[in-house]
Amino acid sequence: MRFVICMLLLVLFLCGPSAANSNSVPRRDAAYVLGPEDSIAVRVLDLDEFDPKALGTIRVDLQGNIRLPLVGRIHAAGLTIEQLEKQIAGGLSTFMKDPEVTVSIAEFRSHPVSVLGSVRNPGVHQITGHKTLFEVLSLAGGLNPEAGSKIKITRSVTAGALPLPGSAKDAAGEFFVGELNVREVMDAKNPAVNIDVLPNDVITVPKADMIYVIGAVRRSGGFTLSEKEQISVLQALSLAEGLDRVAAAKSARILRQPEPGAERIEIPVNLSQILEGRASDVALRANDILFIPNSMAKSTSMRVLEAAIQAGTGFAIYRH
Repeated sequence: MRFVICMLLLVLFLCGPSAANSNSVPRRDAAYVLGPEDSIAVRVLDLDEFDPKALGTIRVDLQGNIRLPLVGRIHAAGLTIEQLEKQIAGGLSTFMKDPEVTVSIAEFRSHPVSVLGSVRNPGVHQITGHKTLFEVLSLAGGLNPEAGSKIKITRSVTAGALPLPGSAKDAAGEFFVGELNVREVMDAKNPAVNIDVLPNDVITVPKADMIYVIGAVRRSGGFTLSEKEQISVLQALSLAEGLDRVAAAKSARILRQPEPGAERIEIPVNLSQILEGRASDVALRANDILFIPNSMAKSTSMRVLEAAIQAGTGFAIYRH
């Protein structure tokens, strides 16, 4: 008898893990983000409307919604299991006190993909079926104007290698990391880089490096460096549409931060000499600020001239 009992216990021990990993058994996966076409099982203690045999499994529709007895329609896509349980419990609170809700995943049909950085709708996006990198970026609303020139993709080693030149494992050996050029994807110049996106891939679009032109220019602001590593002072001045009438071109300066967190240093720049070709153009680095101050004398003269014109005084300049 003891032998039989021992054998039964051994069989249960050996079969237990395989049964627990079976796809037919609902899984908790509390951190999983639900998406369209996923199937879930919802159980509520002591509530006949949620009897497992009568209710069965519930599929998230293409709009991301589910319908439940007593509760009605709930938007489940984008929620974790725990968040959905709280939503259902809140809907049932008018019918019973402290409802005990349990949600589990019966079938995975959607695939979470994270799109981060300089896109219009960053976050976790649920995709169904075959999707390419271009399609996933479109689902995220496309790139922002300040997006950089590179896209980084991170993929778990368990999903296989990234089919991108130069991709390699990270220091921990848990992920493959690869980069590709934005223009090659968006302009379809190299179809090979428009790779298939797999579940749990992370797509990161960093912001472009910027330089800034402020002060006595026609259009101050920040300008992206695009694919260039640096831009010259004259090129930056051209992007700012040139000097204002009261600019002190000889007193311009570059404000540069040698390293993150350090104080900016000032580099004098004589724009007059550069514009006249008597001095070499100066290269700007990422995050440099080109500052062109006002000339007090010019500024005062312009104010006097404007005041005179407003007062009705005419000025005529004759050349003989």
